[in-house]
Order: sequence, then structure tokens, then C-alpha cells
Amino acid sequence: MMEIGISSYTYNWWTGVSGYPMLARPLTPGGLLECAAELDVRVVQIADNMPLHLLAGRELELLRSQAEHLGITIETGTSGIRPEHLRRYLEISRQLGAKFLRTLIDAPGDRPDANDAVAMLREIAPEFERAGVTLGIENHDRFSARTLLSVIERTGSDAVGICLDTANSLGCGEGIEYVAEILRRHVVNLHVKDFTVRRLPHKKGYVVEGTAAGQGLLGIPSLLRMLQRPDRDLSVIAELWTSPEESIQKSVVMEDRRARESVAYLRSCVLSQQTG
Repeated sequence: MMEIGISSYTYNWWTGVSGYPMLARPLTPGGLLECAAELDVRVVQIADNMPLHLLAGRELELLRSQAEHLGITIETGTSGIRPEHLRRYLEISRQLGAKFLRTLIDAPGDRPDANDAVAMLREIAPEFERAGVTLGIENHDRFSARTLLSVIERTGSDAVGICLDTANSLGCGEGIEYVAEILRRHVVNLHVKDFTVRRLPHKKGYVVEGTAAGQGLLGIPSLLRMLQRPDRDLSVIAELWTSPEESIQKSVVMEDRRARESVAYLRSCVLSQQTG
């Protein structure tokens, strides 16, 4: 079964982007849950741009209570795979009732190689297995799909899989069809990030920009068909790369519009999968 969701990376500008103007009242985790309720989606992924470890225990309790009241499943997110850090986020996941934690191999100031990544994941994987929480390693621009495949398979745990992002691997010269084909059997979470590519005026390069789901180059229906599995549920998270507008307020309005358009399009795709 596929379940549509949103994340804190759906609303980058509302949440706040380092080095750029911010709203006086940025989006909070509780506000993100309210956005999900308004969009009628049942999954919310709270990632590292909205760091959960900064919340006190009581705040986590209130967030879980709010999610339960709204009928929303929380997924957690962070960056880095150092065991001590993942233990902290495993405990946060437990407090929030989250059964999925997304992370990146890299964290600020920490870029382990593939062998170190395997060693760290092997150390922490049994703790995720016992807790019944799945850890999703997101493809990013540093590691190729085949390197990530090797890391996951050498880790050798059903509790560790791939969070597949549809645009990130462009940074290492790999398209989503190629990446998905290699990693498909290990995908436990999907970030749908549609994009366009336009040639620069001088014709000596391209610019990749995000757009609402269904309005770019991403073949979303075929990707969903490829990843559909009868033995595993898959949350399909709408993420956005929204270029900034002339003011932070207009940027927030634009990404809110694209969030609505993306959710509507993904809902139609998933419905088509279920009835086709």
C-alpha cells in the first residue's frame, strides 16, 4: 500500500533556509501536522531542517498527542549515521510512535566512506530491529547507486533500507530510472521531487529547478509502478525544490501552492495504481 505524505522539506522557505530571510514565525512541527490535516494526508516526515532533538520531552509528548488526534503518522528524520546520534533519534522516534527514521550518511563535518558507513550501520541495526523501527538511508549526491546498494547489502539487516529521492542523484550524474532500478528492492520510503531542466542563455550549461509533482520531467506513474510491492507499505512523500521569489512571503505562497498541486497529483497517481 502507498500512503501520500508531506515533510518539512515540502515547506523549505516557511521552515527557514540558512543564509536567507526568514519569516518572523517559521513553521513548527505542530504547524506541519496542521498542514497535513488541511491537505488530508496521513503521513508527516519531520526532517533535519526541523530538528527534533531540540524539543523537550514534554514537547514531543504534545506533538505525538496532536498527531494521534489528527490521525497522522509521524516519520522522523535527521542526518548522519554515527551510532550515538542514531540512538538519540531512535529514542525520539519511540517517543513519537514513529516506525520510520530517514537519515543521510553525511552530516555537517562528517563524511564517512562506504566501509565506515557499513561498520556503523552494522553496529546500530540490531537496535532498530528490536525497536521495530526502519532506518532509511537517503541517496544523496556523493554516493552512486551501486555504492549505496553495496552499503545496504553489506549491512545485511531488514531494518535498514533506502529512502529514494527522485532528484538528489542528479548531483552524481545519475538519473532516477537508473538509480531506482538498482535500488528498488531495498526502497522503504520515497521522496517525490519533480524538476525541470533548462539551458542557460549562453548555451553552455543547464539549470535544474524544482516544480510541483507532475509538472516536470519526472515519470511519476511509472516510478510508482516500479516500486509497488505487495509485501511492504511505502510512504510517498511530496518534497519541493522551490526557487526563491522576490520576498520570503511570496516564496512561502509559491511553495504552499506547489504543495497542494503535488499532493493532488500524487493522490491521483496512487488511486490509479490501486484501481488499475
